[in-house]
Amino acid sequence: MGEIIVREAGPADRETVVSLLTGSWGTTVVVAHEVRYDAATLPALLAWCDGGPVGLLTYTIAPGGLEVVTIDAVVPHAGIGTVLLAAAAEKAWAAGAERLWLVTTNDNLDALRFYQRRGLRLVAVHSGAVDRARALKPAIPLVGAHGIEIHDELVLELTR
Repeated sequence: MGEIIVREAGPADRETVVSLLTGSWGTTVVVAHEVRYDAATLPALLAWCDGGPVGLLTYTIAPGGLEVVTIDAVVPHAGIGTVLLAAAAEKAWAAGAERLWLVTTNDNLDALRFYQRRGLRLVAVHSGAVDRARALKPAIPLVGAHGIEIHDELVLELTR
């Protein structure tokens, strides 16, 4: 794999963004902390390598900081997620945000390892949040990675 280049997605990238989201999530709709997002409408960072898209990170910036809504790498363990997360942190700090934060689920052990190895800290557990989120997105599975039932949201953050 060659050099990974990250850039802000523009209007001409909409089809690529939708394709990456649906390839990873099955839809562009994501629910976190009881908010239903259409991730295809959010600001996004695209990772490119060897002339093609290899990753995507969607986000929002609000007074609470930069929230990573989705992050996906086409090729796992190739450094794509690391580059995207670093670019999002740069964007957060440039915008004057004091923190970058995100939500994952209790079953996502691979994500927990990934985020903690990149300096994010676990700051909250919202027990039963995924159970409530199913009212907004019924397609959320009951059982996730490693055969673990999905019930809770975990909040991780990186501060300046």
